[in-house]
Amino acid sequence: MTGMTVYELAKSAGARICPADYCQDTLTGELVTDNRKIKEGDVFVAFIGENVDAHRFVPAAFEAGAAGAIVSRLLESVPDGKFCAVVEDTLKAYGKIAGHVRDSFGIPVIAVTGSVGKTTMKDMIASVLSAGKNILKTEGNFNNHIGLPATLLRLTAEHEIAVVEMGMNHKGEISYLTGIAKPDMVVITNIGDAHIGNLGSRENIFSAKCEIFEGLRPEGKAFLNGDDVLLRKLRDMPETTKDAKLVYVGESADCDYRAADIEEHADSISFTIIRHDGAGTERKLNVTVPLPGRHMIYPALTACALADETGLTDEEITAGISGYVPTRMRMEMHACPGNIIVYNDTYNANPQSVKAGLLTLAGAEGAGGTQLKRVAVLGDMLELGSEEERLHEEVGRFAASLPLDALITVGPAARSIAKACRQDGPGIKVYECGDKQSAMDTLRPLIMENTAFLCKASRGMALEETAAFIISEAGRFGN
Repeated sequence: MTGMTVYELAKSAGARICPADYCQDTLTGELVTDNRKIKEGDVFVAFIGENVDAHRFVPAAFEAGAAGAIVSRLLESVPDGKFCAVVEDTLKAYGKIAGHVRDSFGIPVIAVTGSVGKTTMKDMIASVLSAGKNILKTEGNFNNHIGLPATLLRLTAEHEIAVVEMGMNHKGEISYLTGIAKPDMVVITNIGDAHIGNLGSRENIFSAKCEIFEGLRPEGKAFLNGDDVLLRKLRDMPETTKDAKLVYVGESADCDYRAADIEEHADSISFTIIRHDGAGTERKLNVTVPLPGRHMIYPALTACALADETGLTDEEITAGISGYVPTRMRMEMHACPGNIIVYNDTYNANPQSVKAGLLTLAGAEGAGGTQLKRVAVLGDMLELGSEEERLHEEVGRFAASLPLDALITVGPAARSIAKACRQDGPGIKVYECGDKQSAMDTLRPLIMENTAFLCKASRGMALEETAAFIISEAGRFGN
């Protein structure tokens, strides 16, 4: 935002500046939503939340050096040399300003949404494109009505492409975000059961995710999971896709970018990317993703497709894929003493991502191909509404079909995982724990050499503490 005039700020936000005779100075700071992080010249945005009205922090922001504040009600007095931009809704004004900044730079924007794997997809795309371009990307999973504008507000003249993540809990949220970002290219990872408690069905989730097309610029392109039944339907839905060109990736034979000759390893997955040009010609590229799991083929394929679209070389693509680093707590793999492997995938969870994690655990091998025992620690999956019990049981039955040695569940909802696994997988030792401490007590005797562990649950369960406990206990085998 640095370099914008106060007049430009007011026009983009639909604001009235007070005092009316404030000089139209060029702003030297940034838009800041936390008054504790104000620096000299910043502009404070006073959001009104469910529990806190930030208007009460405006005086403190001015004292800390803010040049102005965006407010929805005017202060009794504005300090000399300061200004207030008065708007009807500060949150919407924040989005409008971010949209203005996005338009000002005019670089390609890639928007990523989906039920599972948004952050992994965004990080992989950024990793690959960064091999040849200067990229701005969403940090972590700041993908909501505050996080997405905050990302776009970090745009500078040096950036060549922006990769932004869009999340949602309810219908209409993606529509709002895509209206701000106005993407040139969109990615939908898949349609799963995340937030089904709010949206009611996978079909409703599909409809909500497809709102991303509403903001897609004319002649835009969509990169889609070609193995997802619902996303394949978009071929016959031009009214939804706005006639965007659809590019499908996956293992299905008719995908534009297809994975073949897949080889799964303990710490990576290798495969051949087969690219079809539409005229019957194939181009092949051998790649290795430095993270295990078959689900990793989709972000690699999509990143390759986007790299082709933006003019990168095959050498840059392979380097970007091999250099991928996951966001913390997103299937982090820790190789510990005693040939112990810990998969920390505790940032979030839904049925699809838990199954993917279990498959990775089931295929885990130790150093030199050593046979490992496999222990899954699964906590509650949240926001599943009336489908909670059924979907937890579905995960339990899936776990029962895999070569696991033990399953530990954490939390009341996860009891349904334990119940189903116990019924369908009598060879698996199943333990039910009410909380993390109980789980750690149960885990202690199971932490032994030549063992792989998966820790997976929704963010609210904070199961990363359990992963840290296993890693710490494994340290004793290093002596």
